[in-house]
Amino acid sequence: MELKIPSIPTLRDIDITRKKVFMRIDINVPLDPDTKEIVDDRRIRIHAKIIKEIVDKYNPALVLGSHQGRPGEQDFTTLENHAELLRKYSGLDIKFIDDVIGPKARESIKDLKNGEVLLLDNLRLVSEEVIEATPEKQSYTIFVRRLASLFDIYVNDAFATAHRSQPSIVGLPLVLPSAAGLLFEREINALKNVFEKYDPPRVFVLGGVKVRDMLRVIENLVVNKLADRILTTGLLAQVFLVAKGINIGSKNMSYLEEKGVLPLIPRARYILMKGAPIETPIDFKILVENRVENKSLGSIDGLIMDIGENTINMYSEFIKEAKVIIMRGPAGVIEDERFRNGTISLLNNSINSNAFVLIAGGHLGSMVSENMLSNRVHVSTGGNALLLFLSGEELPALKALELSAKMFLGK
Repeated sequence: MELKIPSIPTLRDIDITRKKVFMRIDINVPLDPDTKEIVDDRRIRIHAKIIKEIVDKYNPALVLGSHQGRPGEQDFTTLENHAELLRKYSGLDIKFIDDVIGPKARESIKDLKNGEVLLLDNLRLVSEEVIEATPEKQSYTIFVRRLASLFDIYVNDAFATAHRSQPSIVGLPLVLPSAAGLLFEREINALKNVFEKYDPPRVFVLGGVKVRDMLRVIENLVVNKLADRILTTGLLAQVFLVAKGINIGSKNMSYLEEKGVLPLIPRARYILMKGAPIETPIDFKILVENRVENKSLGSIDGLIMDIGENTINMYSEFIKEAKVIIMRGPAGVIEDERFRNGTISLLNNSINSNAFVLIAGGHLGSMVSENMLSNRVHVSTGGNALLLFLSGEELPALKALELSAKMFLGK
């Protein structure tokens, strides 16, 4: 069984030249919890470049929609600062309006001329945009009914939200001719590279703190025989070590309990029993009373903070032989400079290999500079969407674009 990448309409299938276009983007970025200032604007920079490309090539009247955070959470705020950065990085005079579907927003959309760009405020200021439902149900929401009549075409350029089933993602495609945007298409092409273009061996380097999500991904990789080797780091590695019956020390067991991942150990053990090609670290950088030490398994008496030198060397040998490398999650506590070496070493070794490298966004993505990118190295903007796709789940955004193509393009 292979993961199926659906055929979806792109901007080659729909002409948006001098049309009124609603384009869903994802400029949801990390904010300082106290000041609400943007601390990592990579997504905004990427989208700004695409927006400029769209305006120069097609001259549409372009309306942009995105969310930021979720109501009740610390990073839920308006998009005024995002608009400022979009202007800065695109060089375009992008308008901003502090409204989404109200009279002021609808009037501004009606008045928008070809070549002009308008950013609506945080879409999640509309309560319907937080609710998950089928595309059919979302197509009847007030959000969709208020906006749909104002546009000729819908474009989804927010692959990072492809796992959501909300009105701006799955509702609008059912009432408007729709296509995937340039960035969305690049993400799909990167997935095709992983599963269709390049030959095995495929090596997955999986770490970070999202253990439950990672186990889902690994289960699917094993069932579909998509991974030749899975190199584990971070909390995920510790869970697999415990599942193997290896002592990682009382401090680390307490930490796993604190993080709520101890109940996942039987699941990890079952994955191992099914013959999953999983590698676990053989040594770690640990913290003992503010001292950093490199300790082998069996002698760990402090808190695990990073993979050790021998593990880096072992994993690097697998990376050398890979034709495809997929990376998700840091190998250590990268917020502390003392524990970045594992992540940086694996990242550099992957990029300097001959393999196609797909980095699934998040903290790892922010550690990749522009000069590291090439047609062989792709940093995804959608870590969660990518993970869920790899775990075998259907992405609602892809399904909605498929349905739209059948309804409006006869495909």
